[in-house]
Amino acid sequence: MKIKQVDPEKPKIALLLTGGGARAAYQVGVLKALAHSMPRTAPLPFRVINGTSAGAINSAALACYASCAHLAVRKLESVWKNFSTSMVYKSDFLSVFGHIARNILTSFQSEHINHPPASLLNNRPLRGLLNEILDLHRIERNLHRNYLDALSITASSYTTGDSVAFFQSNTQTPWQRAKREGQATRINVEHLMASSAIPMVFPSVNIYNHYFGDGSIHQLSPLSPSIHLGAEKIFIIGVDQPKELHPPGYSPHYPGLSAVAGHLLDSVFTDTMQSDLERLERVNRTLGLLPARDKHQELKQIDTFVINPSQNFNAIAAQYYDDMPWAIKVLLRTIGVKKHSQSSLTSYLLFEKRYTQHLMQIGYEDGMAQLPKMREFLELD
Repeated sequence: MKIKQVDPEKPKIALLLTGGGARAAYQVGVLKALAHSMPRTAPLPFRVINGTSAGAINSAALACYASCAHLAVRKLESVWKNFSTSMVYKSDFLSVFGHIARNILTSFQSEHINHPPASLLNNRPLRGLLNEILDLHRIERNLHRNYLDALSITASSYTTGDSVAFFQSNTQTPWQRAKREGQATRINVEHLMASSAIPMVFPSVNIYNHYFGDGSIHQLSPLSPSIHLGAEKIFIIGVDQPKELHPPGYSPHYPGLSAVAGHLLDSVFTDTMQSDLERLERVNRTLGLLPARDKHQELKQIDTFVINPSQNFNAIAAQYYDDMPWAIKVLLRTIGVKKHSQSSLTSYLLFEKRYTQHLMQIGYEDGMAQLPKMREFLELD
């Protein structure tokens, strides 16, 4: 089978996949809709791929098969549609509460002892899954064959407080800005584990003697890695669900611990993206008002296309709440998470196939509804 080559005349388009735990299944559905509209042997239409948190894992998988869009999406789909919680974190009663007990006992030991990272859940199964399904050596091959310009994985340093974009590229150079930087490296599983380590839920990861956690933390400018890596257009698949409308001043109950925790995760995964898009839009408008002779050589307009879910994931997660392992339901109940509680925690942690298949189907339907606009933005017509 002959693989089609990338058209060098097209603008450099970046794909940006945001974080969101199990919600990242939605991204696969959108990509499936796009792939179905392309020739079977066509490469991915993205020269730069950026990912954060669970989106980092999807990004790495796509980069491994950048030479064939259909194959890349099929590989992702085969994993997400057969997911179970035990593939991501240990979910049996003994492992869950034994892990918590060890963390409590460890807290009483001397601070001079190098303790293992504390966390609510043990995500060791995810490391094994990534080592099994991802052939990250293929990324270098796709870079060499010009199917890809760069892959970037964002993580947050608990040591320095900076947002670090680890990128693999044959042409781009590192950068340093206030509270964010880009480091050239060869992407491996540890970078993916670090980027997807939801704060307090999963343990931090040691990379180059620094401890890193979820890439959405401290990520003041989610668009920055794409722009630094040369993107002229950015295609963004988010997981920011439509907001529920309440009358002004409407607050039937005080927010419990679960609602506050869910609110924090929503803020970490979605708020900075919205503000960064607004900032980019203002820069584009300003550049549009400048005469050509006054425009700085380094300044350029960046076009964006954003697709977000059309349905509320919290309500969908409640439908599949009973699919969650019993030990996890007991654990979440201790912080107030119930089947119909006003918390988004369940929608992030429900790695069960019926739920992820539902999210993929929503993503596919949203993608098909936006397909003409997506193809126009990606210049596929």
